[in-house]
Amino acid sequence: MAKVIEGLYYSESHEYVRVEGNFGFIGITDYAQNALGNVVYVDLPDVDDEVTAGEEFGAVESVKAASDLMSPVSGTIVEVNEALDDQPELVNQDAFENWIIKVEISDKSELDNLMDAKAYAAFCEK
Repeated sequence: MAKVIEGLYYSESHEYVRVEGNFGFIGITDYAQNALGNVVYVDLPDVDDEVTAGEEFGAVESVKAASDLMSPVSGTIVEVNEALDDQPELVNQDAFENWIIKVEISDKSELDNLMDAKAYAAFCEK
């Protein structure tokens, strides 16, 4: 059973958002890293790039597959997790600790379109 953390927001494409003030830390879920297998590369966007809810902002590659990263919210990237450049496997070790991008969220109402932990856990069991 994949780990799901209360208090985060989840998308159907298996990204999460941890909201702190006006910022969102976005990464892939434990379910997603499990499905991908050993992550060998994370394609990080640039700081100051704009992201749009439901649109691609990068990719994660594993020994099994490559998967596009879809932003669950819109906003401006204020930080990328540069540790993933050298150690993409950190995503496998703890997907929730090792977020991919930090975004200044432009429209918090978009969070209403995402699932809570309970709904996401049920979604993953389907």
